[in-house]
Amino acid sequence: MRDDVAQKVNADQLARLLGDWRQGTAYMDLAQALKALILDGRLSVAARIPAERTLAAAWGISRNTVASAYQRLREEGYLRSRQGAGSYAALPDGAERAPRALSWVPGQAVDTHIDLTCASLPAPEPAFSLAVADIATRMARHSDGHGYDLVGLPALRQAIADHYTARGVRTTADQIMVTVGAHHAWGLLLRLLVRPREPVLIDSPTYPNALEAIRSHGARPVPVGLDDAGWDIDLVESALRQPRPAVAYLMPDFHNPTGLVMPEPARRAVVDAALRSGTYVVVDETLSEVNLDAGPLPPPMAAYGRPGAVISIGSLSKTVWAGLRVGWVRASKSVISRLVAVRGPSDPGNPLVQQLIACRLFEMYDELLRARSAELIAQRTALTDVLRAQLPQWRFTVPRGGLCLWVDLGAQISTKLSLAAGRHGVQVLPGPRFGADGTLENRLRLPFALDADTLTTGVARLREAFDEVMAEQTATPRTWNRTRIPVPALPATRVNPTERLPR
Repeated sequence: MRDDVAQKVNADQLARLLGDWRQGTAYMDLAQALKALILDGRLSVAARIPAERTLAAAWGISRNTVASAYQRLREEGYLRSRQGAGSYAALPDGAERAPRALSWVPGQAVDTHIDLTCASLPAPEPAFSLAVADIATRMARHSDGHGYDLVGLPALRQAIADHYTARGVRTTADQIMVTVGAHHAWGLLLRLLVRPREPVLIDSPTYPNALEAIRSHGARPVPVGLDDAGWDIDLVESALRQPRPAVAYLMPDFHNPTGLVMPEPARRAVVDAALRSGTYVVVDETLSEVNLDAGPLPPPMAAYGRPGAVISIGSLSKTVWAGLRVGWVRASKSVISRLVAVRGPSDPGNPLVQQLIACRLFEMYDELLRARSAELIAQRTALTDVLRAQLPQWRFTVPRGGLCLWVDLGAQISTKLSLAAGRHGVQVLPGPRFGADGTLENRLRLPFALDADTLTTGVARLREAFDEVMAEQTATPRTWNRTRIPVPALPATRVNPTERLPR
């Protein structure tokens, strides 16, 4: 891993991630705690960790303790070191990873299979069909031209701009470009702002399709782990300083898949740090208005920093219907002009009919959002109730918005569970699909976008799959290599088995 693109984690940051993991023998506990951080994605693969001497001095513990822990991790394949280059988090060669989907689209459920891979709702009826019927009377005003449109209908751009202004960010129509969904918007921004092999900062976990777009572009994802409390701003700022990513892709409102909301001080700190590092902040606001009971949110991230410091993307896919394929970019006028040029001959623009439907839907948007909120609250309640009844050992925090739960399975079995679930008639995405490096095997995303009866049946099938996986785990217990790990020759210092790690 090149040092200029590796995330660096210092001793204080590592101590905060670890917490108090001391149980018995200090070096074994430290090794196990670091391994857990790597496996659940809080410490990203290829992150550079402090040198043995540096960590021991900062924590006030024996260097032999740190050296022995690092050696154990090297033996197991979770740490790789090169003299003069440092030590980097890793996964063992041949470690089981979740297979990545061949396409960015969700799974196609067959027969009686229940598809829990997709966090999107059906179209809101009858409102959607009425909007479609209504635009038939408007078509004549637009059908006398060639129909190619690279920037968006003026009426739709104005409606989107007015919506941003109402949210607290003054916006004009010439700061908006309409796209064929938010995914299309993100792809255009990658082409404009990121050269191949340049680093792109992302959360871990993050939205899988955004991650796939980074890989397809040939850029390097630089993950920064989220914990149950949200963003560690010190780690984010550190990743912005080094390796100075070209772009930071963030979802501060009802983050997918965790449902977290970034607090206002953190938004300001991230934007300020990005300005210092010369990094573009791209904020995905696709779920910003799927607000179930969170109350008022902090101002959009575009409200912070100098004008144009933050580029926002959004769409109607989560609030209205993914099949509509209407999204947008909010940016400075100069960025919008450059994006139009990026589209090129292979991208003839935005379909007129969909834009006219979107214009009509914006006229009733507040009413649609209220109806969606009531629908999703009922489905969220149904899913959480049945999970607590059927799978009480699974842990989750009920999100105040968004479309899914981010479940802690209590074991590193997510990929095995997703495969078993398919045999039991339910499709789910394993945790590693939401990470850049094969971690998050203890996590599962469960959307509550289906009706209550379907969710109840789906969880019952998941319980059967979970029981099958756990029975296999019990039948074939893992054997641990208990051979003694040699301690590197160091100055004479006793390893204190009662030594406590910093909190």
